[in-house]
Amino acid sequence: MISQIGNKTVSIIITTKNSASTLEQCLFSSQNQTYPDLEIIVVDNNSTDKTIELAKKYTKNIFNHGPERSAQRNLGIKKSKGEYVLIIDSDMILSPNIVTECFQKIRANNDIIALVIPEESFGRGFWSQCKKLERSFYQGVDWMEAARFFKKDIIIELGCYDLENTGTEDYDLPQKVKNKFGNNSIANIKSKILHDEGRLKLLKTLKKKFYYAQSIPQYKQKAENINNFKKQANPIQRYKLFFSAPKKLFRNPFIGLGMLFMKTSEFIAGGLGYLYKKNK
Repeated sequence: MISQIGNKTVSIIITTKNSASTLEQCLFSSQNQTYPDLEIIVVDNNSTDKTIELAKKYTKNIFNHGPERSAQRNLGIKKSKGEYVLIIDSDMILSPNIVTECFQKIRANNDIIALVIPEESFGRGFWSQCKKLERSFYQGVDWMEAARFFKKDIIIELGCYDLENTGTEDYDLPQKVKNKFGNNSIANIKSKILHDEGRLKLLKTLKKKFYYAQSIPQYKQKAENINNFKKQANPIQRYKLFFSAPKKLFRNPFIGLGMLFMKTSEFIAGGLGYLYKKNK
């Protein structure tokens, strides 16, 4: 029987860059977990807003590092004292029982190395509602959900996050775990992360997809990523997923059609980013 109270430190690692608009909710939810033995680590990347000021209200473990999120996360892992690490972004809000549930699940089964936490989006405006609908299709889909809770010593052994992957690093590390330790090394919990999309702007989203797609050549060349990449990068696979639940997709026809337009535009932006990098 696993105790309801943990006896191992869990380190929550949060990467930031000009994150003042969402960071306080993230930090508050991290601090108010039911799990008792926590440390919060913030790794910033030269923010010019009030990110650091807000972070200081919740933790003394604040570092500055770059140039990208993978490097920030790796520094956070290196600086952490926990036996387990939870890697989150600054626009995420943790439900109170997440760390406790993760700890209990990973301690109950020695085969489990990493845990997937389902995500649910919220935000203001039309495009945020479209993104919320899109993300709702990914819950329980193993090639679209990525693990965020890890046994620290194992991911250090695997080299942590690949510095050449930006935007795809969420998938790359868990797939390294699965490739070495098998499908049963990654499991799911039920408690959710709420992902604050804010007021999503389509153009900004497309620019982000263009930029992140430039790391795809490094991501797809790894043998452990091939099977997932074929599904993740295939628009037909994504549309099949969306149309597998037509009532859900078109419950609000405007949101459903908007989501399909947004996702098609993202695929085009990503394809252009990939081609730009490949021919650079």
